[in-house]
Amino acid sequence: MNLKVGIIGAGFNANFHRLALQSVRGAEITGVFAVAGAEAFAAEVESNGLGECSVCESVSELCQISDIVCMFMPNFARVETMEEITQAVQKGENLKGVICEKPLGSNMKEARRLVELANSVGLNTAYFENQIHMPAIHSALTQLTPTQKKMGPVTLTRSAEEHGGPHEGWFWDPTRQGGGVLCDMGCHSIAVGWYCLNPIGKSPTFMRPKSVNCSLGLLKWGLPYWREKLLKDRGVDYAKTPAEDYCSGTIVFENPETGQIAQAQFTDSWMFEKQGLRLLMEAMGPGYALEVNSLISPLSIFIGDAAAEATANAEAALEKATASRGLLAVQPNEPDLYGYVSEWRNALSAFSEGKNAFLDWEYGLEITRLVMASYVSAECGKVINLADPLVLQVLENFVPLIQQGRGNELFHVA
Repeated sequence: MNLKVGIIGAGFNANFHRLALQSVRGAEITGVFAVAGAEAFAAEVESNGLGECSVCESVSELCQISDIVCMFMPNFARVETMEEITQAVQKGENLKGVICEKPLGSNMKEARRLVELANSVGLNTAYFENQIHMPAIHSALTQLTPTQKKMGPVTLTRSAEEHGGPHEGWFWDPTRQGGGVLCDMGCHSIAVGWYCLNPIGKSPTFMRPKSVNCSLGLLKWGLPYWREKLLKDRGVDYAKTPAEDYCSGTIVFENPETGQIAQAQFTDSWMFEKQGLRLLMEAMGPGYALEVNSLISPLSIFIGDAAAEATANAEAALEKATASRGLLAVQPNEPDLYGYVSEWRNALSAFSEGKNAFLDWEYGLEITRLVMASYVSAECGKVINLADPLVLQVLENFVPLIQQGRGNELFHVA
């Protein structure tokens, strides 16, 4: 019997998951609740044979017709929405699990609140971090398993997610999204870097974070032309509330069994001026390495100037595409490439068995901690010691200056 999936949100992320579910068995989308776009979302669900999708008037109504509820709405609505889900369960709705798209929270207080709410009613959870589920990552690690067992684990990872900027205005607004590119995409790169450092067969949090060093930049979207374009197109004024469009950092980890030190470097950007979204991962161990580059595709097309006007939607070829002519990279199945299909299969299987997904909300809480530590490092201009109990205590209530709308204290806006 199919699990009944209820979706909260009908924007870009929700629709990407809808595409992913076309490749997954054992689930049907039975309802959607969203501030805008719900009718169009439901129509796409039904036209693609993914279920009879009701447009619900509330979170409570959605819970009544769902086995699993998915929180794919904007970051600023997460806590309020989870409180409504919790109330529905307290009133008797029998949910098998709840899914939250990254990040779990914009800060530790928000993320911990979500964990507490889920635990208060015994809900199984899934934290959706698609990059850890990428088939390319798993294929590479499987291929390298014998090598790693003989030579030792990975000791250095480099992870990057880069594109030209988000789709919707709230993503650009640090007071609503929670920050800039570090909050939006740094959580991806930190997670997949940490994951690849763990020895084969160990848990996603086996390697212990020891320190973080991070720097932030406003390199493109603070310049006059781009700042004015952002204000015109998205309604967000980086002259008043800027956010970072570039971040880079290094997290040092320790193997608790051997004492071996390893490092995870991360780089994320909203100013990537190439074909579109690029995910880049490298991992190096003694005598071996792996590399994943999402822009390397077996398919490419060429569109000349004369034909360019006929190209209706460049993003049909590649997420965040920046061009509609020339030699273009095409990824025919982005939901599978980026790990969305695999994370859905894992969550559905886990919830069917009455347990948490491979990545649960406790894991999402740890990623939030590392993102907040990265913001602290950038604000202080120094390495943050993650083994210091006083630092961990500070992180519990820390809200980045950028998230407070005080980015002007960090960035020079021309």
